[in-house]
Amino acid sequence: MKKIINTKITVILALAILIAGCSNDFLDQKNPNETTTDTFWRDANDLSFGLVAVYNAFKDQDIMLLREETYRSDISWPGFGRPTTDNVYYLQTFNNSASAPNLKWAALYTGIFRANQVIKAYERIAPTLTREADIANAKLYNAEARALRGLFYFYLYTSFNNGSVPLFDFVPLAGKDFQQPLSPAETIKDFYIKDFEFALPLLPKTWTATNKGRMTAGAVTALLGQSYLYEKNYPKATELLKKVITDFGYTLTADIGSNFTTRDEHNSESILEINYSVDFKSGIGVNDAQQVSNSLGSLMTPAPVGGFRSLLPSSWLVMEYKNEKPDVTDPRNVAVAADGTTKVRKYSLRASQSLALVDDEFTPYYQRPTAGEATIFNSNETAYFRKYSNWDIVSNEKLVASSFYRSGINYRVLRLADVYLMYAEALIAGGTNNAGVEEALLYINKVRRRSAVQLLGPIGSGEFPSNDHNDITYTAQTLMNHLMYVERPLELAFEGHAIRTIDMRRWGIAKTRFQELATRRYYATHYTFKNSTGANVTRWTSVLHNASESPTTPIDPNFSEFGNTAVNFNPAVHSYWPLPNTELASNSGL
Repeated sequence: MKKIINTKITVILALAILIAGCSNDFLDQKNPNETTTDTFWRDANDLSFGLVAVYNAFKDQDIMLLREETYRSDISWPGFGRPTTDNVYYLQTFNNSASAPNLKWAALYTGIFRANQVIKAYERIAPTLTREADIANAKLYNAEARALRGLFYFYLYTSFNNGSVPLFDFVPLAGKDFQQPLSPAETIKDFYIKDFEFALPLLPKTWTATNKGRMTAGAVTALLGQSYLYEKNYPKATELLKKVITDFGYTLTADIGSNFTTRDEHNSESILEINYSVDFKSGIGVNDAQQVSNSLGSLMTPAPVGGFRSLLPSSWLVMEYKNEKPDVTDPRNVAVAADGTTKVRKYSLRASQSLALVDDEFTPYYQRPTAGEATIFNSNETAYFRKYSNWDIVSNEKLVASSFYRSGINYRVLRLADVYLMYAEALIAGGTNNAGVEEALLYINKVRRRSAVQLLGPIGSGEFPSNDHNDITYTAQTLMNHLMYVERPLELAFEGHAIRTIDMRRWGIAKTRFQELATRRYYATHYTFKNSTGANVTRWTSVLHNASESPTTPIDPNFSEFGNTAVNFNPAVHSYWPLPNTELASNSGL
């Protein structure tokens, strides 16, 4: 456990950190822990310093909790050898003393407390401002703080205790102020929507290059649309998500891989992303929440290229990527392979940019011609996530920065492809509105065409009639099934704020999904190839197959997944994180 912050002292720590970041004379402060909103906040410039502290809280990796949130879904397993694991999140045996919910809770409330400091200071300072520039800047800083507070509460609402959490719309100053009861989930939802709606008309559509990463009107509109979709308010979700598509100038990037590495950060598809850098703050630990880097690159990569392989794609996900049919009419699916010959791609561009596969001849990995040459694929591991690793710029994750295991890849929280797929879901109303199928297919196929994947629908139909189609006529329900089990997991695996975990919960499929996946069986075969020096190399049990493809092949128990998960998962217990034990121990209001 990296840290567990008692919420009673969070505001004191947050304010002390804020003061330290805003003053060169920190040691000359009379007593930072006694500083209050009345004595520190004096002008618009102080509001800007405070807002930086709120954004600094947003980049704490414990908010997204990417690894643990992914373990809870169906798209990964914890690595370190098959088939056994003692990982409580994958096994669905976690409780309120587990580190993950405690860390996430503390990180989110730190952000809320910092945002409240800015908001309350603005309310006091605003009447004293006289310069037009100061008035305009202060309004903007307040709007950003409200948008971020709304986001933090949106994440609490969708993460903890069925949405019922303590509500703080003030700055706690004494111990008793922290003893707040649970507010009903409906109250929390109304609160964060009010914050979003307040901020929306005051935020800009875009920022200058030096301010990229700050909240925009497009980001807040997308968050509102996502929230209404999660609530199954399809008309409102449709309205808002369509505004994101039409009103802000977002476009899909030409290459899906532009969304997962240091190249093309804040690109045309990015709606909300968290800025990171390999710069280093001395005096604090390399993994401290106040660092400006992240540790994502080392999570999923194997040891030969500098990672810990602590989060790997589940077998069903690997097979779905492998089974994607490239569009035979798209010239991008004919390319030069590692051996210098021109061939038809075996795997889709989306698969190649999302996973490192041993027999992918077209995509380098850590400056080697192929993943098979870069790493050994041992321990029955058949694929590694590429997303948020530095495979495209270095030969080893350790070489990214001078300090051990740091990455500067920005984390994309929301991007246009996600909005397209949410919009498609809203159009078909979760599988109940056949009238929305035709338009929904248009947006799903925009996402698929970007990666040169075979399009959905009858041959010659839709926006791209000359492209290859699968010649299937969809209903709202069959298209919803495709969204749930193919399109969203393949496009958005290992992204955003707990996307797959929340999707499975809101669709009500988690229990049956784990049960069904527990019945699937796979096996792996060896892969032999000539490396760049001409030597024959074999990667043992590295190419995954469905056992049903070869009924005479014995089932390999090493590839059985989710058996214990299916038994342990209780929707009433594991769909949300529980209230953390640190909060229960410290908050008598509960």
